[in-house]
Amino acid sequence: MAPPLLVREVHFPELSIPITITRMIPVLPAGQIPASLGDTLYLSNLDDIIGARVFTPTVYFYRSNVSNPETARPVLKTIYDALADVLVPYYPLSGRLRETENGKLEVFFGPNQGALVVEARSKMRLEELGDLTVPNPAWEPLIYQFLNEEPYKILDMPLVIAQVTHFSCGGFSLGLRLCHCICDGLGAMQFLGAWAATAKLGRLVASPRPCWDREFFRARDPPIVKYPHIEFMRIDDGSSLTRSLWQEKPVQKCYKITREFQASIKALAQQEPGSCTTTFDAVAAHIWRSWVKALDVRPLDYELRLTFSVNARQKLREPLKEGFYGNAVCVACAVSKVSELVKGNLSETTSLVRQARLGISGEYLRSTIDYVEVNRPTRLEFGGKLTITQWTRFSIYESADFGWGRPVYAGPIDITPTPQVCVLLPEGDAKASGTMIVCICLPKEASDRFREFFCEINSTDVM
Repeated sequence: MAPPLLVREVHFPELSIPITITRMIPVLPAGQIPASLGDTLYLSNLDDIIGARVFTPTVYFYRSNVSNPETARPVLKTIYDALADVLVPYYPLSGRLRETENGKLEVFFGPNQGALVVEARSKMRLEELGDLTVPNPAWEPLIYQFLNEEPYKILDMPLVIAQVTHFSCGGFSLGLRLCHCICDGLGAMQFLGAWAATAKLGRLVASPRPCWDREFFRARDPPIVKYPHIEFMRIDDGSSLTRSLWQEKPVQKCYKITREFQASIKALAQQEPGSCTTTFDAVAAHIWRSWVKALDVRPLDYELRLTFSVNARQKLREPLKEGFYGNAVCVACAVSKVSELVKGNLSETTSLVRQARLGISGEYLRSTIDYVEVNRPTRLEFGGKLTITQWTRFSIYESADFGWGRPVYAGPIDITPTPQVCVLLPEGDAKASGTMIVCICLPKEASDRFREFFCEINSTDVM
């Protein structure tokens, strides 16, 4: 068993956060933008892909660090003014999405658009919210949703929705919903960093200068699909996986794993010294195997998929322009039978993950774009699949200093609506360098088994 200090489950309380919404304020660009009413902007097939047709919800907590409230910077005005300023260079985020022919999306500019800022208050103190180092589904009221809003609605919605919630202790939270069609993780960090720097300095900061250039990823004519793209294929779930996941309401669990634990997994996973195995390869493989064992998936000859996003920026023959903030990621997919995951060894599974990651190339990205052009998937496919989302390389804490210092927590809140997703987060404490937070959703009994399998690493695992 791994020593207790190497892996620690972090418990968070079930609680209710009563809030009162006091204001809802549309936010228009503070200056002239290069778009008029009726104008449209092209979105690439990477922006338009079914997995990007979501809002990414995140929350940021800030403690009160002002001894004299009379001299404190007004939180809402500071955030509002900075957003209005930054929406000038990032003007596409002031538009809306609509569908064109064949269901393809585009950004359009109409009257009464812009972003949205919501102000709310709570009588609770930040200390009453429990552990602020890991995501908690109970924080959901801190991120604004419209009344009776349809799940996955993105059409004719503000593309940036920010809720500032003031707590009685003087601290506050910023709940943010950012449309994934406009930017991927790195693009979101670029936008967030510009917004925060603008708020902190009191003047527009947009470096690098944002670049739209979605035409860079136009489909070829005619499309050339060179790969099968099993990551998008619909697979009938002929296993016990879906039934096992939904036999009872999944619970969200979070585990902090130290740099030493990650190094141990990587060492066990490497078949030979000097191989190009990364920590992500090894940790993802270990999570996948532990997840399958915990769910006791049957039959053993059923094929399962592990998918994850790979940043393709460095794999392009022609580089993207500086400041590009659109989607430039590709979905990698590893495939393995249940029996191989359960009875095989860690190094074999890690090899599958590594091969999937290294299989992403500039040509694979172009093939993906052409595949979407020809097929245009219209639904997310979860059959036999676990998706791992890696946030550990995002500068989410560093990018979110609006003038009140580094946030206590920055990241998602609730992954239970999509229990076949595992999220890897960075540790918020700057002193805990290298610590990773693993967030995963499973039924209660399966989550207990997952903890046992996940914490158990030994040399026999690679034999």
